[in-house]
Amino acid sequence: MKVNSTVALTFTLLALMLGAGVFTATWGYAIGREALKGITQPDSRPTNKGTAKNSSGREELVILKEEDIIKLVKEKINATGRAGSASTSSNTSAAPPAKSEKSVATVTTAKLPILTRSNDVAMEVTGIRKQGDSMLLDVAMKNDGSQPVKFLYSFLNVTDDKGRLIVAETTGLPSELPAKSDRLSGTISIPTSMLDDAQKLSIQLSDYPDQKLQLKMADIPIK
Repeated sequence: MKVNSTVALTFTLLALMLGAGVFTATWGYAIGREALKGITQPDSRPTNKGTAKNSSGREELVILKEEDIIKLVKEKINATGRAGSASTSSNTSAAPPAKSEKSVATVTTAKLPILTRSNDVAMEVTGIRKQGDSMLLDVAMKNDGSQPVKFLYSFLNVTDDKGRLIVAETTGLPSELPAKSDRLSGTISIPTSMLDDAQKLSIQLSDYPDQKLQLKMADIPIK
């Protein structure tokens, strides 16, 4: 039987193509295997609880309890009040306050009336009295400077000699002391239930919003 030359050529080409494909695949596999030598699979085992992180790689968010947050805030406020009282006591002297961008007030005496001054602004506690369930501190303020000074009394910081923060309300004290002002008076009211066994009070007030003035009083006797 005579074989057609075209058919023979076709089968020959098909055989060559199949052989080339097998050779190419084998060669590529060998090259790839050689290139991946020394590369190992990453450790996918779960980490210890102490070092566990979420899928994004960030540390887990720790949510504090409300009572823990309140406790931390109170401790910070009390620490600030104690530091302010210690600073005021150490600065007690008859010398005039130094002029600076942020002047710290000085207390002139430990007996009533108690006067403190910062730059050209003076604050004085002239009397302490009880009225119903409240302890009232009579306060007078005066501005001898050429610029008006504003105050925000929600920032008034009152602490007792135990370092505890005392809630206080003000009545009649000016929200702004005009330049070259007269002596303006008002009261600071404190519930007697908050004073407990306290013997003395400390007061700290700064101007708003610049906070360049720091009016501080310590050792205000209430008993």
